[in-house]
Amino acid sequence: MERFILNDLMRWKESKYRKPLIMKGVRQVGKTWILKEFGRRYYESTAYFNFEENPEYRQFFELTKDVSRILQNLIFASGQKIVPEKTLIIFDEVQDCPAAINALKYFCENAPEYHIACAGSLPGIALAKPLSFPVGKVDFMQIRPMTFSEFLLANGDDNLVDYLNNVEVLAPIPDAFFNQLYEKLKMYFVTGGMPEAVKMWTQERDIEAMQTALSNIIGAYERDFAKHPDIREFPKISLIWKSVPAQLAKEHRKFVYNVVKEGARAREYEDALQWLVDAQLVSKIYRSSAPGLPISAYDDLAAFKLYLVDVGILRRHALLAPSAFAEGNRLFTEFKGALSENYVLQALQNQFEATPRYWSMLNPSYEVDFLIQRENDIFPIEVKAEDNLESKSLRKFKDKFGDKVKLRIRFSLANLKLDNDLLNIPLFMADYADKLIDLALRQKG
Repeated sequence: MERFILNDLMRWKESKYRKPLIMKGVRQVGKTWILKEFGRRYYESTAYFNFEENPEYRQFFELTKDVSRILQNLIFASGQKIVPEKTLIIFDEVQDCPAAINALKYFCENAPEYHIACAGSLPGIALAKPLSFPVGKVDFMQIRPMTFSEFLLANGDDNLVDYLNNVEVLAPIPDAFFNQLYEKLKMYFVTGGMPEAVKMWTQERDIEAMQTALSNIIGAYERDFAKHPDIREFPKISLIWKSVPAQLAKEHRKFVYNVVKEGARAREYEDALQWLVDAQLVSKIYRSSAPGLPISAYDDLAAFKLYLVDVGILRRHALLAPSAFAEGNRLFTEFKGALSENYVLQALQNQFEATPRYWSMLNPSYEVDFLIQRENDIFPIEVKAEDNLESKSLRKFKDKFGDKVKLRIRFSLANLKLDNDLLNIPLFMADYADKLIDLALRQKG
C-alpha cells in the first residue's frame, strides 16, 4: 500500500534538525507497518525492537543512561549491525518501556547521528508517564487513517488519482471520471481508512473479512478503555463511545450528555470524554461564535460535536450494513449524512493545522457544519449529502459576517463549480480542498 506520510518521513530523515521520532496514531492505523516500510525503502538496514513481545529489552534502558552501552546491548540482542545514518532503529510498543521514551533525550543530545523512530498506542504513551518526558528532544508525526486517495491507490485506481492530481481549473469533472469516483467513494464509506479493512476489500474482495477486521479494531479500542488509571472512568468512557452514533443521528449533532445516560452531567463525564479525545478515537469540534482569528479564541466550550476517527469505524459502530453501498446515494444520506460529515472532517484534518469548528444560531435555526482556518482566513463549510443543495445557513453566515467571508464552500454530490463566492466541491474531492480553495480565490481575484 502507498501511504503519503512516507513523504513526511523522508523530510524527517533528511532534516539537519532531525530528532528521535514518535509516531502518533490510534491502534491499527498502520504505525508499525509504515516505519518498517520506510526502513525497507530508504535505509540499508532496519533494527526492530518490540517492547511488548520482548519485555527483557526494557532492562537495556532501565539499567543505564549511557547511549553507547544501550546501543551495544541492542546490537548484541538483534545480532545485526546498527550503523549511524544507514540503519533505522524502530522501538515498537514504546509505551511499555517508559525508560526508552526517557532515553530519547540522550540519543538526541549525545548521539544525533542515529535515526530512531518509535511507535506505540496513544493511550499507552500518554499514561506511561516517564520520569522525565524528553520535552523538546523528540519530533512528533501524526498518522491518520488512509485517505480516499490512498484507498484509490490501494484499489489499483492510479489513473483516477492521477486525474485528480492534475485538476487545475474549476470546471465540471467529466462523467467518465465523476461516476467512477462516486462509486469508489461509496466503497470507501464502507471500508473506511483502517489499513486492515482496506486490504480485505482491495486485495481480497471479501466483505465479511472486512466487517470482521473493523469489528476487531473496535473491540481492541474498547479493551483499551480499561487502561485508564482510574478504573471508575472505564464505564463512563464506554458509555460515551457507544453514544456517538446516536449523537450524530440527531438533527442537530451537538453533544448532549443526556444521550450518554439519563441525568448525566458534564462534570461527571468530562475526564472520560477527554481520555477519548487524547486517545484520538474521537474528534471534539467546538461551536464557534464568530469567524475570527485565531479560530480557537471564539470557542464556545459548552457546545461541541463528536466525530469518530474513521468513517468506516463509524459505519461499523453504527451497525450500518455494507449492502447500503448498492442502494443509490443511501450511504451518503444515511443517518442524516453523518458519514459524509465524518469523512469531510477527516479530509480537512489532513490538510489544515487548526482543528475545524462549527457555527450555529437559534431562533431562527441555522448551522454551518464546519469552519476552517486557512492561513489568515476563516471559511464556512457545508456538507450536503442529499439532492437539495440550497445553502440557507451559508447564506445567513455571509449576511451576518459580510466581508470576513471571502469564500463559502459546499461539499455535495454535485459537480465541481465556482458560483460567485460559493465553491461546490464533489465529495470525492475532499482531499483536495486546500488546492481547490486556492484556485477559487485566485479565480475570484
